[in-house]
Amino acid sequence: MKACIVGAGASGVTVAKSLEQRGVDFDWFEKGSELGGLWRYDNDSGTSSAYRSLQIDTSSRSLAYPDFPVPRGWPAYLRARQVLEYLERYAAEFGVAERVQTSTEVTAVAQVGDRWAVTTDRHGAGGHDTGEYDAVIVANGHLSVPRRPAFPGTFTGEEMHSHDYRTPEPLSGKTVVVVGMGNSACDIAVDLARVAGQVHLSTRRSAWILPKYLLGVPTDRWSGFFTRTLRLPTPVARNLVKTIARVAVGPQERFGVPRPRHPIHREHATIGQELLPYVAYDWIRMRPDIAELDGREVRFTDGTAVTADVVIYATGYDQSFPFLSEDLVAGAERGARLYRRIVHPDVPGLHFAGLVQPVGPTIPLVEVQGRWIARVLTGEVALPGKEEMAREIAAHRRWVEASFVGSERYRLEVDFRTYAGQLTADMAA
Repeated sequence: MKACIVGAGASGVTVAKSLEQRGVDFDWFEKGSELGGLWRYDNDSGTSSAYRSLQIDTSSRSLAYPDFPVPRGWPAYLRARQVLEYLERYAAEFGVAERVQTSTEVTAVAQVGDRWAVTTDRHGAGGHDTGEYDAVIVANGHLSVPRRPAFPGTFTGEEMHSHDYRTPEPLSGKTVVVVGMGNSACDIAVDLARVAGQVHLSTRRSAWILPKYLLGVPTDRWSGFFTRTLRLPTPVARNLVKTIARVAVGPQERFGVPRPRHPIHREHATIGQELLPYVAYDWIRMRPDIAELDGREVRFTDGTAVTADVVIYATGYDQSFPFLSEDLVAGAERGARLYRRIVHPDVPGLHFAGLVQPVGPTIPLVEVQGRWIARVLTGEVALPGKEEMAREIAAHRRWVEASFVGSERYRLEVDFRTYAGQLTADMAA
């Protein structure tokens, strides 16, 4: 058995660790010159969306891989460079740091009989190499190909996606419209508020805003207490956290941020300590969805308009697997049709790691995925037949549709505790 891992971000690193521990031979390729994926600021792979001020919205205790705690003395919320250092330490600790072949882009993955032909291009070396493998693990992430909405009209000022935003200084004194209401949108709006002429934050349906700290404790620790200690269902836990926030901080609409029409358990809340007061200070002005673009004018659905210099689209990402044939990607419905969110049901040997959007932290969840994949490859976990896979996929899809607002963002959604429990039960069977 020999496997190929594509990508050396948070998913690829822990998959490599698990394969190493189970004795599965593997080659490991990374397009960039160093491991780290999106956590490496200005990664030369082009995959990083990290901006200079990025401080992640998951507390460090919750963020960690289960088998490697964040070092003592590190802050409760890490900056991107600290997450990168953590990944580097993890790879070194488990003896896989030297296994990754950097500056090596996977350009094609094709099924050849019951094996896989993987073609790579080593940057600067010229030519291509092709190797054959029994399994391929795709771990190239799903947050690197920007998605932009299509609005009527044309904007003649500067447009960019949050993927390309790094620092606020180039936009000093300008009028900026930030489109979106997720963590990146609100982080960037806050980042710009002190230097821009005016920041406008445009949102279709608003979002629930939670602070990073509640009563002096990182907010996700409250969620963990309710779900892991009290064993409450995730929707109940999230509504309890919202109630604590409204008592401790106050209703967000009093600050000028519209209250969403949907309940908090039907979407991901946006985590940020500064947004509410910045809106109250009028440093950030809330706007509804964009109706039309006309030259430098941005018109909104409530009939108001602003003359803007820059529009920043913080509107999410599309999954991209340029090395796979389109029929394989379409057959997996770009990640929505995978058994256990990992295995392509029609194609033995093709696995995806990290192609999930959990209610909870991602990094510890992909560690469980990595162990599960390794045990599938060693035969310790037996995959069911196609019919059972199809039933599992259909059941998960029904759960997503019943649990979340209709949005492209939630097609890869999983509940952390339930999903980790399923994978763990498979490994214990």
